[in-house]
Amino acid sequence: MAIKYDTTTRNAMLDALNTRIGTSAKVRIYNGTRPANVGTAITSQTMLVELTGNATAFAAAASGGVLTANAISNGTAAATGTASWCRVFQSNGTTAIADADVATSGSDLNLNNTSIATGQTVSVTSFTITDGNG
Repeated sequence: MAIKYDTTTRNAMLDALNTRIGTSAKVRIYNGTRPANVGTAITSQTMLVELTGNATAFAAAASGGVLTANAISNGTAAATGTASWCRVFQSNGTTAIADADVATSGSDLNLNNTSIATGQTVSVTSFTITDGNG
């Protein structure tokens, strides 16, 4: 992308995203290949676990082009697989807002373990959304 934004604009865009996500966001973690975009239907990927964000899912304001999630409740895995990406939904669970990569470190959403087994407790260690167009 050739367009670059100043930090104030990047923060404003992330704050607008935060407003759209709203309270108690649902984060569904999947295996398989991440779809081309958030509007693409999930087909062969399996939802491994659904997690619920805090009543205020993300910090009140982005800083430095980064929006940081508040606490996300642990979840119990519904299926077995290797977590590779997630989809963030509004609290209604039907309005998809964003897709993100998943790993144990250095990713958008970091878990305690990406090898997930049915019945396992899944914990988020960090989740940030970064606008890299600075």
